[in-house]
Amino acid sequence: MLKNLTPRQIAIYASGLIVAFNGLFLLLFFLFGGVELDVRFLVWIGLIGLSAYFSILFFVKKYIYRKIKLIYKSIHKFKLKSAEKNKELDVDTDIIQEVEKEVADWALEQQTEINSLKEMESYRRLYLGNVSHELKTPIFNIQGFIHTLIEGALYDDNINMKYLQRAAKNVERLNTIVTDLEAINKLESGKLVMDLQVFDLKELVGEVFEDLEIKAKKQEITLAYKDGASQNFKVEADREAIRQVLVNLIENSIKYGKENGRTKVGFYDMDSRILIEIADSGLGIAQEHLNHVFDRFYRADKSRSRQIGGSGLGLSIVKHIVEAHKQTINVRSSPGLGSTFGFTLKKV
Repeated sequence: MLKNLTPRQIAIYASGLIVAFNGLFLLLFFLFGGVELDVRFLVWIGLIGLSAYFSILFFVKKYIYRKIKLIYKSIHKFKLKSAEKNKELDVDTDIIQEVEKEVADWALEQQTEINSLKEMESYRRLYLGNVSHELKTPIFNIQGFIHTLIEGALYDDNINMKYLQRAAKNVERLNTIVTDLEAINKLESGKLVMDLQVFDLKELVGEVFEDLEIKAKKQEITLAYKDGASQNFKVEADREAIRQVLVNLIENSIKYGKENGRTKVGFYDMDSRILIEIADSGLGIAQEHLNHVFDRFYRADKSRSRQIGGSGLGLSIVKHIVEAHKQTINVRSSPGLGSTFGFTLKKV
């Protein structure tokens, strides 16, 4: 009953106690003081009660509320407007419980923000470490080739061209990393605006097959459609961005594929969306790596990844592009059996 009282209720209960105590004293005074009990007794009681009530209410508003306003100043991020600063205390509101709730909410918000900042700081350190590691290798290689040429190898016809070609290859890798980093930055910041248009999905996959045909033949990998994927589907998306998604996924299937293997693309009608799957019969990905394949610079097979090249950002870019279309992407894989990457697009 006396829990979570409003300022008015505090004043009423406190003044009630004062009236009861003083009323008992006055009653004894009238009875044993030889004074006749009359209307003066009630007047005195009324005056005591009213003065106690307004005095307590005044002190609650003036001193307790002042402390509460200091708490508000401490926990609120934004400066209060003049009207909010000077507003009167609502004496019928449980101000203590209200402040308790706001402080609890503030504490939770602060803890959430601290946890978020810690995660961001950890991610930033990891990201900077990965970037420096990825850039260090080609820079170190270029430096070695150039110094060797300067020290005399430039005039050795047996190795000068070979070293220049190797330096050029590492410059290309540096350029790929920087270009991919720039693309991810644009996607994350929302600066890259999607040019949505309607196009034929199978037609676009056919163009990507043609672009990667030579690379696939070198690896002796067959590019084909899955059974039942003969149907043409119209989708609404950024055609060039989806081309990049398809190129990255199909090119990866070639890079990590087995000789005489195959890469198949399938389409599945999901009512308002189309599911596109790129399946290969390559090396596959171990279970512990599946949750990280879309992370920046993450390489499940580091030794082979370095040998093959690339920025280590391809799948991260793919994920960002798909999510920029408000769609989803997933992967399932088993070592030795291959991998299947699937993403959705809006069907027209």
